[in-house]
Amino acid sequence: MDGINLAILVGGFLFVISIVATLISARLGAPMLLVFLIIGMLAGEEGLVGIQFDNPEVAFFIGSIALVIILFDGGMRTHPERFRVALAPASMLATVGVVLTCGIVGVAAAYLLDLTLLQGLLLGAILSSTDAAAVFSIFQSQGLRIKERVASTLEIESGSNDPMAVMLTLTLVGVLAQGEPLNWNVGKTFLQQAVVGAVMGYAAGRVFVYLCRKLPLSFAFFPLLAVASCIFIYAATNMFGGSGFLAVYLMGYLVGNARLPQIIHILRMHDGLAWISQISMFLMLGLLVVPTNLLNHLVPALLLAAILIFVARPIAVVISLIPFRFPVRDQLFISWVGLRGAVPIILALFPWLAGMPDEHLYFDVAFVVVIVSLVLQGWSIVPVARWLKLEVPKELAPDQAMPLDAVPSNDVMEVLAFKVTDSSPVLALSWQDLQFKQPIQFLGVLRDGEWLLPEKKPVFNAKDTLMVLAKLKHVQKISEVLANDAEKSVLSNSNFFGDFVLNGDISLGDLDAFYTINLVGQDSQQTLAGYIAQRFHRRVVIGDQVQLDQLLLTVRQVNDAGEATQVGIKPVVAKQD
Repeated sequence: MDGINLAILVGGFLFVISIVATLISARLGAPMLLVFLIIGMLAGEEGLVGIQFDNPEVAFFIGSIALVIILFDGGMRTHPERFRVALAPASMLATVGVVLTCGIVGVAAAYLLDLTLLQGLLLGAILSSTDAAAVFSIFQSQGLRIKERVASTLEIESGSNDPMAVMLTLTLVGVLAQGEPLNWNVGKTFLQQAVVGAVMGYAAGRVFVYLCRKLPLSFAFFPLLAVASCIFIYAATNMFGGSGFLAVYLMGYLVGNARLPQIIHILRMHDGLAWISQISMFLMLGLLVVPTNLLNHLVPALLLAAILIFVARPIAVVISLIPFRFPVRDQLFISWVGLRGAVPIILALFPWLAGMPDEHLYFDVAFVVVIVSLVLQGWSIVPVARWLKLEVPKELAPDQAMPLDAVPSNDVMEVLAFKVTDSSPVLALSWQDLQFKQPIQFLGVLRDGEWLLPEKKPVFNAKDTLMVLAKLKHVQKISEVLANDAEKSVLSNSNFFGDFVLNGDISLGDLDAFYTINLVGQDSQQTLAGYIAQRFHRRVVIGDQVQLDQLLLTVRQVNDAGEATQVGIKPVVAKQD
């Protein structure tokens, strides 16, 4: 009993320290995952606490459950708009990009670590997945918003390349552990994992959505049902020879975009579960590593990290994105954001569990590469994004939004809360002074804990909370009037998009009448929206920029079809892509 109590005490203490340490990492701009790893190492057998933990089976079990929850949560938070914008390039990165990374890193590993080619390719497969969750946590802590196309590409790639890396790793471990030749049977096994994983994930997502609409359970049970279901589907898919991680991610995507009334409760619980999983996984991996063992392969591992970051990832990105004509600076950033996280370390346990020779080599090398990636790339992501001018003005939003998904309606309704500050544009005004083109219902004001009803016609004071009811599709437009930083947003929008905004249906000839531009080789009847779409050969997103003679055209607003409806105009001296 004393030993169990001590283990619970130490575990609880490590969790508390890890959560508090996120404040320090946010202030320093350091990746939170790096902080969790360091805390785990400090608690390990060569650290300050001296906890001895050398059980790869337990580590793999905890890591697998954690990855299932993280992937399911990531799938639920992936919106269809992301897929429409970046599915094709992200899919290329998650397939061709992973294979290229595996090949380049594998050949380098075989040479640097004196391994066979197959062993080197196994190490390449282990290191081939990225962790954009860590990237977006850094963006969120730093208040940074980047171009939607780049963000969507990274998000979808990270969710879909984990299953790809797992399938490659399992295939190569099977070949090496069982001494099988590298032939077409390997490709058959790989294809089986992909197809079975996709089918199981799709079926599980549809069944779960059906059950949520039919089962008369309390709302409190649906988040628990989601956790149990995704873990069950992961194990069942693996039993049928499929990729459980792919199935879980696809299931999460279908559940998250099914407009279930229970989804808000599921998402709230899974947000906490995903963080618990991240913390648990990295603390455990930090405990598992023995720092002195890392010295055995430190130099080759550092060289391999350099090859991965500066050679393999850029080559994979450039080749994968050739069909999509991404601007050079977008490709540079996507190359740099090939951040490695927990997945490579978890995958490095596969050779260990399979009883392969030199099992510690894979784990130690993967650990060093992840540390280098988190330190070098993780700390520099925000300044690199700003240096490449990929930051776009933040969207105005309410301070709190409470969806009314449980109420059946043709449009999702939300109760929006806006805090009134000394700089709010609505300060000292009343509701009657405000004008909206969108349908909106004023619900009153919270002042000093008291609810002032609309019929009292209150004048808005600092520290008030203004509440309205509106449709989800109108939240952005309403926020442009009520958000406390609306005036700052107008200034930042002007700096980014330009002082002049034109409709996307204006022709190049009409634009020439205003700005006297050189239209040689251009159709004067072509619209601005058509010209931008032609330059990109795909759907455009807010923040896309092209140059027309001495004018920089920046997409400011798009419709559901992905066409530019508003374009910012900004004179420039030097041409930009």
